[in-house]
Amino acid sequence: MLYPLSYGRILLLTISVTGTSSDLWHFPETAIETAATGRCYAPSVMSGPPRVYLETTVISYLTARPSRNLRVVAHQEITTDWWTRRRMRFELYVSRLVIDEASAGDGEAAAQRLVTLNGIPRLELTEAASILAENLVTGAAIPREAIEDALHVAVAAAHGMDYLLTWNCRHIANATMRNRIADVCAASGFEAPVICTPEELLED
Repeated sequence: MLYPLSYGRILLLTISVTGTSSDLWHFPETAIETAATGRCYAPSVMSGPPRVYLETTVISYLTARPSRNLRVVAHQEITTDWWTRRRMRFELYVSRLVIDEASAGDGEAAAQRLVTLNGIPRLELTEAASILAENLVTGAAIPREAIEDALHVAVAAAHGMDYLLTWNCRHIANATMRNRIADVCAASGFEAPVICTPEELLED
């Protein structure tokens, strides 16, 4: 079954886990079950390494040319540090939305982003995630003009990710929004991932 969902100017056709298609993305069975049924489970009870959903800004900072902006330089260095020393401690995931966003813009830069993303499992944008994204918008957790950000959060929550890693501090990693995001996710039957920047996920 295909579930159409429009974000920005892109129309997604998401594939139900009961269907069959050569385009079906591969990811852990537990993630498939959770996304398909809309059930929620606490990340803390899951075995194995913590699971991290990589939002597009992390990949952008990781692969971008060195900036002259001191704030951007700091983000680039922190992201590279996390990627080099810490990412092996986690199971990394992205989504089709991350791939689409990483493909946009300058061709050479986009190609480098896509090379970095190659091999990272992609989580499916399911009907449950689509509904949760709409709930995040209607629940005033994320502005409607930032529907793509709501989709990132929804996919991560629907698949039971432990962390959502992002440098989007306007609409996602925002202290004034995190509690509201968690409340809307809980009301929709999901546990929100811990939303943080690479700096916050650096361990001693």
